[in-house]
Amino acid sequence: MGDSSNSNVQKAEELKLKANEAFKANKFSQAVDLYDQAIELNSSNAVYWANRAFAHTKLEEYGSAVQDATKAIEIDPKYSKGYYRRGAAHLAMGKFKEALKDFQQVKRICPNDPDATRKLKECEKAVQKIRFEEAISVGEVERHSIADSLDYHTIEVESQYTGARIDGDIITLDFVKQMLDDFKRQKCIHRRYALQIVLQARDLLRSVPSLVDVNVPDGCHFTVCGDVHGQYFDLLNIFELNGLPSEDNPYLFNGDFVDRGSFSLEIILTLFAFKCLYPTGMHLARGNHESKSMNKIYGFEGEVKSKLSDTFVELFAEVFCCLPLAHVINKKVFVCHGGLFSVDGVKLSDIKAIDRFCEPPEEGLMCEILWSDPQPQPGRGPSKRGVGLSFGADVTKKFLDDNNLDLVVRSHEVKDEGYEIMHDGKLITVFSAPNYCDQMGNKGAFIRFVAPDLKPDIVSFSAVPHPDVKPMAYANNFLRMFQ
Repeated sequence: MGDSSNSNVQKAEELKLKANEAFKANKFSQAVDLYDQAIELNSSNAVYWANRAFAHTKLEEYGSAVQDATKAIEIDPKYSKGYYRRGAAHLAMGKFKEALKDFQQVKRICPNDPDATRKLKECEKAVQKIRFEEAISVGEVERHSIADSLDYHTIEVESQYTGARIDGDIITLDFVKQMLDDFKRQKCIHRRYALQIVLQARDLLRSVPSLVDVNVPDGCHFTVCGDVHGQYFDLLNIFELNGLPSEDNPYLFNGDFVDRGSFSLEIILTLFAFKCLYPTGMHLARGNHESKSMNKIYGFEGEVKSKLSDTFVELFAEVFCCLPLAHVINKKVFVCHGGLFSVDGVKLSDIKAIDRFCEPPEEGLMCEILWSDPQPQPGRGPSKRGVGLSFGADVTKKFLDDNNLDLVVRSHEVKDEGYEIMHDGKLITVFSAPNYCDQMGNKGAFIRFVAPDLKPDIVSFSAVPHPDVKPMAYANNFLRMFQ
């Protein structure tokens, strides 16, 4: 028995070393698999659990990271890395108060560690800031629309401004093309025109239902893109490969336009400008990152403050609440950012009836449509992210049957080839940010549907070079420490 046990311990240690190598090569899923095997052979080693927690964090599986780090702490209550990893995962979920407790524990265990001291101070500052913001925030009921108080006509454009200009109230293709070119040269447009684009997009977005029916005539095509996450130069590449949006070349961008990538403002102004130019040629759906809590942590808030102003931060938060939650193409293809629901029997009419004009709640249909993920096994399970749920092929089939649909298209997850087909071909994930965060090495993809058969034609593409501005350049200082 002793020899067998020793052998398992040794094999587990070898697997851990392989997992560490995979992690260093940014192969985080492979690292998780190898840590799984090490834990199966020796589940009493806290290091394996903490290391797997870190790999889960890299995969944005923060719920799983918290569970693993908690297990490491149970095995060894004095293991500082366990608290450290759990704190980082709590932080990534926006749970600053829980993170603070973990970093206080790290400091207790390692009182002389300068890194632990620095992170604790940053965390204390973040929590104080949040408490201050909570104290001065106005309740949703009392809140007045900031958009209604803004008028772009009153903003003067200085004579020395040399960028793209809108003549009057109509956004033209010439303006949009010049704006795209300005953005490519890392020039921002004048705040008057930025305000005009956002306000006009808001009027269009808030007039549509929470679930939008899209009609694609026979012989015509329709393109669905997944997350673009502030990767502006990869967005331009999509337009190079597939043409600029127009009434004859319509697109749906399926949420998570902003955050992480450091050209998020350029992305959102581009998508909103095309929405104004071609209301039926550019469809936009909300993702889980079109929310205040995510934008505060993952870069969009800091970027908007840096490139425009605090007022625009509030304005974008308001306009993101106008984004619809789902689209149905020709009554056959259901498209949403995250996925399906914790209960059976949800009808399209239930989704259409969601009051979406708010920050995403922590449970219910709106939360699940933005956050959920498919799983290979049947039934439902807890989400690896700690929000929403995981759902199996049987859940997908029942939802499609109940609503007389053929296919679910969703985004929300990085995939090596930019897409993945699951659930007996009834569900496709599409993700359009290649080499995500400049480190994942994945391809991006988009899907072209041609009516009437709507057979998905999936196009994968690689990342293109971009100026030397790192992902998360504008993100919460504290979170950047853990990237």
